[in-house]
Amino acid sequence: MRLLRSRHSGFTLVELVTVMVIGGILAATMMPRFTGSHGFEERGFHDETLAALRYAHKAAISHRRLTCVAFTLTTVTVTIASVNGAAACNTDLVGPNGQTPYRVTATDTARFNAVPTNLTFNPLGQPSTATQVLSFTGLPLTVTIEAETGYVH
Repeated sequence: MRLLRSRHSGFTLVELVTVMVIGGILAATMMPRFTGSHGFEERGFHDETLAALRYAHKAAISHRRLTCVAFTLTTVTVTIASVNGAAACNTDLVGPNGQTPYRVTATDTARFNAVPTNLTFNPLGQPSTATQVLSFTGLPLTVTIEAETGYVH
């Protein structure tokens, strides 16, 4: 008569420790990405600022009016002149999603390195200032407004 041996199956201690080490490495590298500490807010503020400046430039040309862009350390606000030929921006510009005034606001750690100089785009789309470069904290990226054409890149 043959005795049947029961065979126990399971994970060895080495396998369990290996899985725990791999899980720890993944957690240590992925958690900062979920908490936003790798420049996601800064990149979003950069991209929204770029879009707002391009929108202001195009609005000045399409409406044939003066368009003003005002900056603080954490906001960009766009206004427009009420009529062609006006010397000041006295009307809120409606944003592409319907918000009035069109304003970009930074979140958490996103901000400009220094408060940029306020600028205006004339009805031809030319800016009131020389070439202006906007820089952001935590990012090597910049936004440049060309003096001759008002091109924003």
